[in-house]
Amino acid sequence: MESEMKTNLQFVDVLNEWDPFHLKNGNYDTEIADTIQAIHELDHPEDLAARIQSIYEFSFEKAIPIDRCLKVANQLLAIKDNDSCTI
Repeated sequence: MESEMKTNLQFVDVLNEWDPFHLKNGNYDTEIADTIQAIHELDHPEDLAARIQSIYEFSFEKAIPIDRCLKVANQLLAIKDNDSCTI
């Protein structure tokens, strides 16, 4: 349980640093929560990237290029894979 909490905090850090709309003050709480849920549901970078794109587009009514979403999806899935390898 503690490991999952730590992993979720790593996800939050990556997503706050990503800041796709350059808000600087991290107004992404809803999107981050939705994205973390998606990370737990999805294992393929392309699927996660598409979900991330739709989450942020729904909130901000602006699309993020899919290649940028894919880059962050790969980072997030690497953290997820890393966590599932530890005991």
